[in-house]
Amino acid sequence: MKLSFLQMSMAEGDSLATEPVEKTLSIWELVSSGGPGGIAIMSVLFILSVIAVYIFVERWGAIKRANQMEGNFMEGIRSNVLAGNLDAARNLCSSEDTPAARMISKGISRIGKPLKDINAAIENTGKLEVSSLETNLPTLATISGAAPMIGFLGTVIGMILAFHEMAAAGGQINIEMLAEGIYTAMSTTVAGLAVGILAYLGYNILVSRVNKTIYNMELRATEFLDLLNEPA
Repeated sequence: MKLSFLQMSMAEGDSLATEPVEKTLSIWELVSSGGPGGIAIMSVLFILSVIAVYIFVERWGAIKRANQMEGNFMEGIRSNVLAGNLDAARNLCSSEDTPAARMISKGISRIGKPLKDINAAIENTGKLEVSSLETNLPTLATISGAAPMIGFLGTVIGMILAFHEMAAAGGQINIEMLAEGIYTAMSTTVAGLAVGILAYLGYNILVSRVNKTIYNMELRATEFLDLLNEPA
């Protein structure tokens, strides 16, 4: 009986000794635990994430403003052009800070010239407006592709650090010696993928909204050209 009691006590002692201790990491500890290499990679990814967020917010507002046009805008243009009051039509375009209004204003300034010239002037203005709408979108696309690669660079650096520690330790390998390299590898990979995925989603959302704006611009331009083709 005494022997069994001692065995039970030893088993309970072993279970208490091997019970895992839960440890939580703060964001700063997660960033800094990878050593200088990990901090450098994470700093680059942080800067890229700030740039990506700035581009998305700034472009979202610009594209939203580009689509804000009064519902009776084309009706006002139509009535003024048919009445021969071109100055009023240009003033109406100036009151609307949108790409479509600037295209119509360019077309009004060419009234009296061949329809081909008017169409070319509207088309050239439209190209400039589309280029303005797509400002910084290539940068956002670059971040969506570069961020995961930078994260993988951190992975490679972390694995190199881990293998260097293993080589330096010879036959006495301690898991704590490998922790810095493994942290660098894992944390930079996750951060790079997170920044890349968010930038990719933001890029596709903005491209979708730009395409919708281009469709509205083409619709307004067609309405204006149809107006000029109407019999007097």
